[in-house]
Amino acid sequence: MAKKNRQFNVFSLSFLDVMSCGFGAVVLIYLIINHEAQQEKTTVSKDQLSEVRMLDYQVQQGQKNLFEIQEALDSALSKLATTRSSLAALNEDVLQKERTLEDLKENSDAKEQNLDELSSDIAAREEEVKRLRAQAEDGAGVQARSFAGEGDRQYLTGLKVGGSHILIALDQSASMLDDEIVNVLRRRNMPEERKRRAPKWQRALRTVEWLAAQLPLDSNFEILTFNTDVTPLIGPAPAWHPVSDANKLDQAIRELKGMSPDEGTAIVKLFSAIAGMNPLPDNLYLIVDSLPTQGERAPRRATVSGNRRVDLFREALQKLPKQVPVNVILFPMEGDPLAAASYWNVARVTGGSFLSPSRDWP
Repeated sequence: MAKKNRQFNVFSLSFLDVMSCGFGAVVLIYLIINHEAQQEKTTVSKDQLSEVRMLDYQVQQGQKNLFEIQEALDSALSKLATTRSSLAALNEDVLQKERTLEDLKENSDAKEQNLDELSSDIAAREEEVKRLRAQAEDGAGVQARSFAGEGDRQYLTGLKVGGSHILIALDQSASMLDDEIVNVLRRRNMPEERKRRAPKWQRALRTVEWLAAQLPLDSNFEILTFNTDVTPLIGPAPAWHPVSDANKLDQAIRELKGMSPDEGTAIVKLFSAIAGMNPLPDNLYLIVDSLPTQGERAPRRATVSGNRRVDLFREALQKLPKQVPVNVILFPMEGDPLAAASYWNVARVTGGSFLSPSRDWP
């Protein structure tokens, strides 16, 4: 029997089996290789994550340390500024103390010079004290000045000159030229020399000299004249001078004898000047003849009524310190009957004395 020729088919069952086995082997190899790569990737990712976390921790610690360092730097800068300020203050203090030391050295030199001058002045004053004590033992040092009058002048006046600060105030207004208004009008147009020789004015000058002769040697004095203004006889402004300095007292009397009465009477300015003295007088000896004719301002009219004069006097008294005793020596003036009562009342209220002497006193 003849054999049949068989045809070869590549898609036979055997071929497909071989192909399937090969393909399965490839897939198996791929799965094995991919699994190992995946494990290696997972391992590597875990290591990197640990490193990242470590780096994050280090960054956080670095930021914390940086903040602390910044705070420490700010604190150090603040302390440095405070230290610089303290150093500048210390330098200024050192300079100030150096200047003070220089001033002290200069003052020390000046004080040494003043000490020498004071030592010589003390020696001179000790000699003066010895002389005054010798005069006192001989009976000649009781008064600062001597005063010689005519006849018996030891009247009972009740006027005692005392205190540590004694003020004598003399009315220098035109009314001191005479006791009568007509004679005042006549004399005020005379030459200065004749006005100075007016009997009433000379009597007032002798009164000041008598008071000056009664001043205690251990007291201080000031002599003022007043009319529409106040004039101290020594210096530009009222001030106290020791009675023991005979030159000052003689100078004041000489200045007074060169003056003459003039203008009106503004006693308010005298009381204002007294209020400004330091210390205040222990006694005020007021030599006057009438009530004031004007206040702080000049009057608008040429004549002043008696009631207006009283009002001006009361207004002036408001300027006078209440603790100053007022001792009044009144030379009565024609046409001013209220003056005696007004001045007597002031002397009584202030604890002073009132005297209206006879024409031959002192």
